[in-house]
Amino acid sequence: MSHAASLKVPDRAPRRIGVVATASRAKTRKVVISSLVRHPRYGKYVRHRSVLHVHDEGNESKLGDRVEIAECRPISRTKRWTLVRIVERAPEAAEIVYGEKAAGA
Repeated sequence: MSHAASLKVPDRAPRRIGVVATASRAKTRKVVISSLVRHPRYGKYVRHRSVLHVHDEGNESKLGDRVEIAECRPISRTKRWTLVRIVERAPEAAEIVYGEKAAGA
């Protein structure tokens, strides 16, 4: 049993909703959180993207799922977030690619 299996997340811990971008590693997911932020001087809207490493104890989430994550104690060098719930499942047939151009496009 791993030491992260008994991970407790406080109710007041910061939470975010994002999309699973990478699900190739065991118990670890990369979640992308995208937002539009207005530039303070020029007023143009700029896209921001945060990539967070998330602990998924049961390997429940798959590529493209919309998930809710919560901040927790450090689990490894890069993992400081844990999966709380899966908000929406990704369509099975869809091939979702983040950060790269799709093949054949």
